[in-house]
Amino acid sequence: MTELKNIDFSYGEDKVLHKFNLTVNDGECVCLSGPSGCGKTTVLKLVMGLLKPDSGEISGVKRPSVVFQEDRLLSSFSLITNVLLPPLADERKTVAIELLKEANLGDSIHEKVRNLSGGMKRRAAIVRALCFEGDVLVLDEPFNGIDAENKRIMAEMIKREYIQKGKPVLMVSHIPSDAELLNARVVTFEK
Repeated sequence: MTELKNIDFSYGEDKVLHKFNLTVNDGECVCLSGPSGCGKTTVLKLVMGLLKPDSGEISGVKRPSVVFQEDRLLSSFSLITNVLLPPLADERKTVAIELLKEANLGDSIHEKVRNLSGGMKRRAAIVRALCFEGDVLVLDEPFNGIDAENKRIMAEMIKREYIQKGKPVLMVSHIPSDAELLNARVVTFEK
């Protein structure tokens, strides 16, 4: 379980979160939704440890696995090298290849990332996060640029690798159907 309790956070004079509370239970996906600038990505950054709250407590996160809004892949490296960049145990390397194949990226494993389409890069970023095996999966607009069929495939992988294994998933998406793909509980932010 990942929990945020009474979180306050400000960017200078701009108070973004005040006494914010959120629980993401084991085996649950929570989707944060709302207008730009309301604090959704700030919550993700707090969970990832990229930001520290002004006050409050975050628990249940030791090793987050992350899909950022940008793919954050190294363009001159191969697809498989990018996926294996976080240190993985040997058995996870075999899993990485299987997940890439399942994500319809099997024919591009040795291709340089710069030669891949946006949707292929996005799927690779998701596979890399799934291979890392964090204690919570953090997704920022994970399905952007992915066609409907591959979105379904990636959602099934996320459910199998995290939700069905009893791990929490926290995501941000502006698209209601993305939340539906992961059977997510939607938490709507107000501006």
